[in-house]
Amino acid sequence: METAGGRKRFRGTGLSGESPVKLSDVAALAGVSAATASRALNTPGKVSDAMRDKVRAAAATLGYVPDAAARALASRRSRTIGAVVPTLDNPIFAAGVQGLETRLEALGYALVVASSDYRAEKELRQTTTLVERGVEGLMFVGIAHRPSLYRLLETRGIPYVSTWSFDPSDPHPGIGFDNFEAASRMTDYLLGLGHRRFAMIAGITRDNDRAAARLAGVRHVLAARGIVLESRNVIETPYGVTEGRDAFHTLLGGRPDGRPTAVICGNDLQAFGALFEAAAMGLDVPGALSITGFDDSVMSGHIPPGLTTMHVPTAEMGQLAADYLVNCIEGRPVRAKTRVEVRLVVRGSSGPAPR
Repeated sequence: METAGGRKRFRGTGLSGESPVKLSDVAALAGVSAATASRALNTPGKVSDAMRDKVRAAAATLGYVPDAAARALASRRSRTIGAVVPTLDNPIFAAGVQGLETRLEALGYALVVASSDYRAEKELRQTTTLVERGVEGLMFVGIAHRPSLYRLLETRGIPYVSTWSFDPSDPHPGIGFDNFEAASRMTDYLLGLGHRRFAMIAGITRDNDRAAARLAGVRHVLAARGIVLESRNVIETPYGVTEGRDAFHTLLGGRPDGRPTAVICGNDLQAFGALFEAAAMGLDVPGALSITGFDDSVMSGHIPPGLTTMHVPTAEMGQLAADYLVNCIEGRPVRAKTRVEVRLVVRGSSGPAPR
């Protein structure tokens, strides 16, 4: 930093052969100590919002970018968290990742995201890559993971947490909800409306504990009422609008008699497809049959007639996962299991069974 005419002039970023901007330059412009500037940029939770904003504004003005590689080498810390999710095509996972990233950013951590395409072997490869690149913690979706994945993390001493599923008997840390119970609650609701002929468009249950638990919950409640969910009335298909539409057509096309009066879908995307196909087939929803989803994604209340679904607190799970991982990394006490609650949201796609 030089002075000219009594005013401070800061070094450039090295693009014209000048010395790069240093943390001390940022501190001088913000009028704080170098230690305070470092805390504001690296551990913003330890300073006031006003102080954080002032230092960040100074850094932006000067074009200051911390040398993350040098900092990680010196401290043996990357301050980076990894997340492996099944897909980012489903907006519900994107919302969870957003909650995770927002909270991590406030805590001074960065996020790296990978998508496994619901393939366990790909999830293991991605996890290995993230570990090799120095992530300090990892978030996963579901509790059905390869034993070798857990061995890798435990050998390296890397904290991890599973989300979207809650099972008190599972030995690994988790933040989620009971998918079996949630699907059971939806089935009970439809039974209460007088429905007795059911079908389900489920997610692929292989390597997906959430999809398997939801299908099991539906079967369990129906069996308790003496109702068999026939194999011809269950289709497992990837989560998607097109897949849901095709499955609905397979279930109800060419069946003028004995049609199901309630179609439970494994997620909202499948249910949207079912609603579109029902409209194309001229079937009144909910007059002729009811259709339900799972997740309560952003479009659930906007696609006519409004989708009855289970609301999942996705952003909350992401935020709780961030807190759990950072507390583990920084040596603070944590709770190994946290259950979040889902709730039934009734809209226009469900109604009494037709007589």
